[in-house]
Amino acid sequence: MSERTVQKFYETLDKMEEMASKGRSGWECVLLSRQPNRPGASYYIESMCDNFMELHGDRLYGDDRAMITGIGTIEGRAVTFIGNRKGENLKKNIECNYGMSNPEGYRKALRAAKQAEKFHRPIVCFIDTPGAYPGMEGEARGIGEAIARNLKEFSTLKVPILSFIIGEGGSGGALGIGIGDKLYMLENAVYSVITPEGFASILLRDPARAQEAAEAMKMTSRDLKNFNIIHDIIPEAPNGAQSDPMLTCKAIKETIMRDLDILCDKSYENLVRYRLKKIRTIDAHLRQASPQISTKLLEVFTRTKQ
Repeated sequence: MSERTVQKFYETLDKMEEMASKGRSGWECVLLSRQPNRPGASYYIESMCDNFMELHGDRLYGDDRAMITGIGTIEGRAVTFIGNRKGENLKKNIECNYGMSNPEGYRKALRAAKQAEKFHRPIVCFIDTPGAYPGMEGEARGIGEAIARNLKEFSTLKVPILSFIIGEGGSGGALGIGIGDKLYMLENAVYSVITPEGFASILLRDPARAQEAAEAMKMTSRDLKNFNIIHDIIPEAPNGAQSDPMLTCKAIKETIMRDLDILCDKSYENLVRYRLKKIRTIDAHLRQASPQISTKLLEVFTRTKQ
């Protein structure tokens, strides 16, 4: 290996270390989480499972392509998988409604979760959606009720639940399958009550200020880890999960196997008690962090009025 090649190698390492210490901005994470070639729930399920059988329909209205549910085995352990599904191209994105589920998607997820509880199977959820579908049809069929019921039922399910935010974690659409014993985020994923564009449009009166909104909203994995809302961060390749999807897949699989070995030995009473306690303490963490968030938002609003 030439001296020049060695020098270039170390320069690359220095850049990677600098990027890791500095961290990406909120807007950069938003853009990475929306990459069309970013691996989604289907990829992770197919890559880590020895076999997988998809389940369709909610037994009430129909099947929702934006939500994938099914049973798979990982190293001989049966697991129920639930996840938001986006497409890899324009045609599939349209088929999957860009990952935005209607009420039947959340009812399908609940049907799979209750089946898992009946047969004592742990549940793994993959979250990647800008939000639930806001159309009139969804409202007419009870999207609010469907998400609210999932929040109630998932919080007391008598089996272990692991949730992974692998891309966008948007609003109630993410919460509908986001209640679990442990919540993880991929390094470049985001998690927020609304999209930066929606925040900028409603509160800043200017959709073009989405980048500024993303910084004020504190929606990155680092922010959520600091607020103790997520359990931990799953690493990605330096250029994002799409550049080396197997690296991230292996990290997720190792996390699942490690946690299930521990959680499956716990009684369901302890699982539910810990899960409810975790949900109730989120407010305390946010109250501690609120001065920092409020200061940043005040700066943004002040600039808006000028």
